Amino acid sequence: MRHGSGPDDSAESGAGLKSALRPGVSRREVWAWAMYDFANSGYTTVILTTVFSSYFVAVVAEGKSWATLAFTFALSVSYLLVMLSMPWLGARADAGAAKRRLLFTSTLACVGATLLLSFTGPGDIVWGMLLLALSNYAYCVGESVIAAFLPELARPRALGRVSGWGWGFGYFGGMLALGLSLWLAVRSEAQGMQAYEFVPHIVVLTAALFALAAIPSFLFLRERSVASGRRPAGMLARLGEAWRETRLRFPDFRLLLLCGALYHSGISVVITLSAVYASQAMGFTMAQTMMLIFTVNIAAAVGALLFGHAQDRIGHKTALGVTLAGWILMVLLAYVATGPRLFWVAATVAGLCMGTSQSAGRAMVGALAPADRLAEFYSLWTFATQLAAVVGPLSYGLITWASGGNHKLALLCTGLFFVAGGHVLRRLDFTRGAQARLAGGQEAGNER
Repeated sequence: MRHGSGPDDSAESGAGLKSALRPGVSRREVWAWAMYDFANSGYTTVILTTVFSSYFVAVVAEGKSWATLAFTFALSVSYLLVMLSMPWLGARADAGAAKRRLLFTSTLACVGATLLLSFTGPGDIVWGMLLLALSNYAYCVGESVIAAFLPELARPRALGRVSGWGWGFGYFGGMLALGLSLWLAVRSEAQGMQAYEFVPHIVVLTAALFALAAIPSFLFLRERSVASGRRPAGMLARLGEAWRETRLRFPDFRLLLLCGALYHSGISVVITLSAVYASQAMGFTMAQTMMLIFTVNIAAAVGALLFGHAQDRIGHKTALGVTLAGWILMVLLAYVATGPRLFWVAATVAGLCMGTSQSAGRAMVGALAPADRLAEFYSLWTFATQLAAVVGPLSYGLITWASGGNHKLALLCTGLFFVAGGHVLRRLDFTRGAQARLAGGQEAGNER
């Protein structure tokens, strides 16, 4: 990154935690911030990626040909609602300096809806889809809000490494939830229990872990932003205003949104449908699938923790370009895999790329977002990633449905999202974008 240096930036050459943090930010507060990543990773890992996704397709929808499409449709509806409402919610949070309040509300909603998912059994398709959409909507709101705290905690030149610490720590939370779920699943299957008997217990366990691990975030994470006082217009009006403003005042942030929407379309397929692909295309059992995702999480944690430092050194654009090349390699490996060995290699590459690309995205937004509009700009990033979450999995579901269940073809088509994201990335200039960010903050200060 090439921001102007300040009196505290000389310490940036140090690799320690303290040198990466803004003045007044304690280690305990950064730990509390990272604990939210730790808390909500169990939801994505167990509910969206492994256990409940396979359970919904095979048990709730009873293996119907449209089961995968139904699952992706429920998620797509929730992502659409996030896209429409999140820029407005983010602007409201900035107006009243209320990020903590919004984070708390969304967490309660996600935990509550996840608990209700435990009552989903064979044939409860509509009930399962509604609760899946509600829980995922609340999860997405919380993920957007917690990301908006990053620029308040990390120095400009350390956004990549601090974001990486959070994502890396978060994957350990996912592994804890998955490990306990795997233990419960293996133990239940050994006792002769069916999936509809033990999966509800796994869902309850996941919700409980989310609630407990999120507590430090509400105890120690501070609200540093000052209320902007700019009350947003209606939901759709605010969305239109924000999109026009990025074109006129923040063109590189607009390119980042487009790039993110493209490559996150591919990532969303991997997160949402990897368990379905492993079981349907590779013949994995639920226990094997859970072990596979466990491996992916380990690789993702390593990628996030190590690559954050590299991102700060080589620059955001180069770092993301390397990651997109890795994603394309992963798609090709998984496509040609005919046995479990090569597929496990592809899964490991996917994990490394997932940790780096997700961490990088959060840091890149922090590099381009005006200091007084963090929640709003991270909400626009959420809009882009949730658009991707609609387009990616839904296109995968449509391709499998139209091709009679050809998951390999659907995966190969997914690789096109990463290719297109790389093409947009070539046009993005972070130095110019950082200058626009500073100019935007100065204009806002003059208005007040």
